[in-house]
Amino acid sequence: MALTTEQQQEIEAARDALGQTRRPTVPALEALLFQPLPVLDHGFLRVIDYMGDDAAVVQAARVSYGRGTRAANEDRGLIRYLMRHRHSTPFEMCEIKYHVKLPIFVARQWIRHRTANINEYSARYSILDREFYIPAPEHLAAQSASNRQGRGEVLAGAEAAHVLDLLRQDATRTYDHYAEMLNEDAEGNPLDPARQGLARELARMNLTLNTYTQWYWKTDLHNLFHFLSLRADAHAQHEIRVYAEAMLQTVQAWVPMAFEAFRDYRMGAVSFSAQMLAVVRRMLAGEAVAQPGSGLSKREWRELMEMLEREG
Repeated sequence: MALTTEQQQEIEAARDALGQTRRPTVPALEALLFQPLPVLDHGFLRVIDYMGDDAAVVQAARVSYGRGTRAANEDRGLIRYLMRHRHSTPFEMCEIKYHVKLPIFVARQWIRHRTANINEYSARYSILDREFYIPAPEHLAAQSASNRQGRGEVLAGAEAAHVLDLLRQDATRTYDHYAEMLNEDAEGNPLDPARQGLARELARMNLTLNTYTQWYWKTDLHNLFHFLSLRADAHAQHEIRVYAEAMLQTVQAWVPMAFEAFRDYRMGAVSFSAQMLAVVRRMLAGEAVAQPGSGLSKREWRELMEMLEREG
């Protein structure tokens, strides 16, 4: 990720500006504020603003007037109780706003989470940068034979080199045609005064999905946890998972008690169906249970065995 001198100066100016407030602040997150965390080859994620902290979750749950005099371990216990029993409303009292630079195809996957406020860079009004996502060789994989949404073995040798070459060629060629159709530089000046350029809102349709876009994304802590439980999961697509992992760093700095509870009760936990739980009880009672007599489908049985780390 390369920032221009102007962008770096804007970030430094924002970080140098200080203001007085009576609102709670979090020193660990203040240290990260505005600072871009590199993601993928040209992307980044940075915290722009936030509201609330762990105490705000506790305060909302108790509906108290102040931050209270209870010990920290009591607050931690309450937050863990709320997370464990899925009391989501107190977590909605905290909000955070990110500035994200990401490939368009990742943005189209991300936008499926419709519980956030989003404002995206508009290619109707501005010219997109000549930046494209090209996967690292270790992430260039074939289609999975068993999962329509997953990846199989990593491509290697001449085949991998050919695919990478195609990705670069296609992205470069379509951007060249995009620039040619626009017939203008970044400041809006015509490159060829004798020719009229195509409207930006039309020229953009020629770009590849690995072109980078940017947006501001604001959400509350409850919905952020839902996003992270899906996108930071090991089964999530790599290109969106790395953004979720960067977000986890910021959440840990922002609300360490809530993050700990989320890690323990969501990310590090599994859910059993009623039928799965019945099978586990039979196993604990000493019964030798096999899939045909379990009442579970083959897929459910396989998932249960994976959760229990047992051979199917």
